[in-house]
Amino acid sequence: MLNPSQDSNDMLKPTADPERNALDGTGLRIAIVSDAAPERNGVGAYYRDLAEHLKAVGVRVDLISPRFRAGHWYGGLPLPLPGDPTQRFVLPSLPLVMRRMARLRPDVVIVPTPGPFGMLGMVLARRWHARLVVGFHTHFERLAELNDDWVLRGKVAQAYLNTCNRALFHEGALVLANSQEMVDIARSIGAKRVGLMGTPLPKAFLDTPPQPLRAGVGRVLFAGRLAPEKNLGAVVNAAAALPDMQFQVAGDGPLRQWLLEQAEGLPNLHYVGWVKRQQIMPLIDSADALVLPSTVESFGTIALEAMARARLVVVSSQCGILSWDSLERGLFQIRANETLGETLARVRALDHAILQRKADIARDGARELNDRNLRHWLRVLRDQETAGADDVPV
Repeated sequence: MLNPSQDSNDMLKPTADPERNALDGTGLRIAIVSDAAPERNGVGAYYRDLAEHLKAVGVRVDLISPRFRAGHWYGGLPLPLPGDPTQRFVLPSLPLVMRRMARLRPDVVIVPTPGPFGMLGMVLARRWHARLVVGFHTHFERLAELNDDWVLRGKVAQAYLNTCNRALFHEGALVLANSQEMVDIARSIGAKRVGLMGTPLPKAFLDTPPQPLRAGVGRVLFAGRLAPEKNLGAVVNAAAALPDMQFQVAGDGPLRQWLLEQAEGLPNLHYVGWVKRQQIMPLIDSADALVLPSTVESFGTIALEAMARARLVVVSSQCGILSWDSLERGLFQIRANETLGETLARVRALDHAILQRKADIARDGARELNDRNLRHWLRVLRDQETAGADDVPV
């Protein structure tokens, strides 16, 4: 077991095995200060999974964020979020955050969100003389265009968030985004030191052997926020066009009631509700294919998770995951002249051996990206990396 209490100078001592040294984070103290609850969205899941991997190689990590348990928010004062009544904007409890930061004395503060938690993290990084690394995951302007509730209140929120992003980009030693499109957007907002980051996976998704694909493509899953940018209409239309396939939708969001109404008229469309994190892997394993037909998707973490479980994964051209060369080979893309239903019919018509090979390529690509991402983050945290991962052509 690695000792997380060793002095930070210990990590500079050479070892006989360079590969082992690359995965040794002993002595590093990292605070992740985020407005995204680990249980509620992809950004929260990203940093929960990253923290899990960093702890496994000896890094001392504290994930400071709101929490959502049993229908209640914790960690501060929850306020409504424009565009999605199922989410909250939480004002942090200053004494609680201060105590946790003082206990950790971080070398590096990671801030992945421009909300109140993130801005407090920026201020406290300066106070503790810690390097600030900024994660850029969400293009709020494009989301505002799709959410009617953002027309009035959302414009104010959007202006606030863009102002906060500019402040974070100015203070940060490095800004990391998870697709080339988001890298370009960060630069357009004002980021000078910006690079690409990969996406971590829950350890169990890689450590647990996946089940081989069943014969045929009969069970299709969508999992994620029920919001306009996810293009749920494509899932409903596919269910109507392919009555011999079973479609499951898992998640919550502003389109929940609309989806329930659609499911009433389609016997092969089933809404399973919000799914706890520990239930996601069995849900993915029970499906033959996962679909993500989003019109806005900076990456698509659920698609990567399905790839790690060796499932067939269908994504739209708007999903940032396609920009990673090592992942694109394991994905099926909805073509410009296709509906989601037509893509699924095309996939179903392929030979089973071809589909199993595609699923195996997907799992290998997901594992490779996860391992490379961990090494990249360790270099960033040691201040040995001033750029991004190198999988995406610039």
